[in-house]
Amino acid sequence: MRGIYLLMALGCSLLGQTVAEELIKATEHGLRPGAQDAGPALRELLREAQNCTIELEKGEYHFYAESAPAHKLFISNHDQQKQHPVGILFRDKEGVTLKGNGAEFIFHGRMLPILVQDCRNTELSGVSIRYATPFSAEGCIVEQGQNSTTLDLHPGSQWCVENGAFFNRGEGWKDRVCVAIAFLPDGRMLPSGKAGDIIWKAPAEQLSPTRVRFAIDSRKLGLEPGNVLVLRSYWRPNPAVFLLNATNTTLENVVIHDSMGMGILGQRSGNISIRGGGVIRRPGRFGSTGADATHFSNCRGHISVTHALFEGMMDDAINVHATSLGITELHSPTDITVRYMHHQAYGLDVIQQGERVCFIHGATLENDPQQAHALSVTRLDDYHLRLTLSAPLPPGIGVGDALENAYWHPNVEFSHNTVRHNRARGALFTTPRRVLVEHNTFDWSSGSAILLAGDAQGWYESGACSGVIIRHNTFNHCLTSLFQFTDAIIAICPEVKEPEAQRVRYHKNIRIEHNLFRTHRVPLLSAISADELIFRDNEVIYDETAPTLFSGEPYRIRHCGQVELQTVKTP
Repeated sequence: MRGIYLLMALGCSLLGQTVAEELIKATEHGLRPGAQDAGPALRELLREAQNCTIELEKGEYHFYAESAPAHKLFISNHDQQKQHPVGILFRDKEGVTLKGNGAEFIFHGRMLPILVQDCRNTELSGVSIRYATPFSAEGCIVEQGQNSTTLDLHPGSQWCVENGAFFNRGEGWKDRVCVAIAFLPDGRMLPSGKAGDIIWKAPAEQLSPTRVRFAIDSRKLGLEPGNVLVLRSYWRPNPAVFLLNATNTTLENVVIHDSMGMGILGQRSGNISIRGGGVIRRPGRFGSTGADATHFSNCRGHISVTHALFEGMMDDAINVHATSLGITELHSPTDITVRYMHHQAYGLDVIQQGERVCFIHGATLENDPQQAHALSVTRLDDYHLRLTLSAPLPPGIGVGDALENAYWHPNVEFSHNTVRHNRARGALFTTPRRVLVEHNTFDWSSGSAILLAGDAQGWYESGACSGVIIRHNTFNHCLTSLFQFTDAIIAICPEVKEPEAQRVRYHKNIRIEHNLFRTHRVPLLSAISADELIFRDNEVIYDETAPTLFSGEPYRIRHCGQVELQTVKTP
């Protein structure tokens, strides 16, 4: 029984005197590196832990889906699963630190590695996370012909060919490949000048234990021998680390090598700090996470991501947004039904009783000045909520419009990070709180390095920016291919159906100053529906490293208000 040594955590206050937190050495409780299955022992240590530090010895710790308890969770921006086996569980904890000292966490099977739920003041430090079997296969093009491309698959990839179809596979799972991402041998994404994804559903024939021939002429796709393809699907069941209803969470020197979904996802959580670590490729591999490195959905407080490395992701290094709900039925002016609109973002706690909501005009994305409180919130099913409002809907708001939570938006610091060699974009921000992006290096991000987004018709990701500072960053040859809303190195691209009807622009108060752009003649800045936009005192260096896009024009400004742009001479 551990109740005796946990009953009085030394971090408590005794007669007004505060003493040190309890230190629990895992080896003294039977948890040592190299154990057959570390899951049960670590979960038991965490079960009763409060106000303590659990310290691990450096080494490998293996976790298995078969022994992991299953949990029902709705995870933002992922394919919803009936159950998630959870390897390491923090639940209802206060002041618990797991100190890894360089521990390697290796996960077997499809599972959610780490869940931090309903916790306060949690810290995870000095660990790396990877799966025993990578979720993507990687191979080098060794031969091309008419309707024929042969790949030599790298060691570590696990795959099979069945009835002419190519599958990635692992412990307890199998996943058909439908898309490829192409890299140069030095690790950079191939500068294709078009969408980063390559449809890869061609019939396959296994030629040897490492070679597969696909019935596709990859020369027509701009590929050549020596290019490396990462073969994957779009399936994303879970992130590697999931923070749910957590407050004051710190991840320090936490490295994630791979995940079928995102790396770190914070959802309805406040005050998150990520220091060091990041999403880092395994040695010899080109891909890392199957989606964003870090993602923050419906969070608040302060989000800080500093001194980290993000590389090889199949999506962004950071994405911060809220979720808006579509209005689908009016029962009375104060009684409405709303719907989660995207199939990868439903069932979340977007609105709770007593919280304030603001209303979004769907066609123009304008926030109505009138707001209301949710007097009651009734879940009708996983996709629908019924709300009773404290005031009638504003004039002009009805079915087809949307609403969002007025409380749950964070301010963000993203600084001293390196983002490189990834698909899609570098960083996305959709929050009305302060955003600071400084002293980062964006290196060969295949799409825009920074995107300010927002919509009420696709992902329904909301939170119009009202104060963004982008300064002292280096942008090295970003926008080498085009993928979703990426038409400049810095893109301000909310999806507004009728921008000409707007009275108020969507994003405002954006300053881009004192940055260095090394670029191959692509737009530096594009903007739709922005006001108080400043681009000044930036250094721009052009070369011929990759193909020119959009005729090399420096700016693409449409339906904007007050804009100040420095003069840039293009070659």
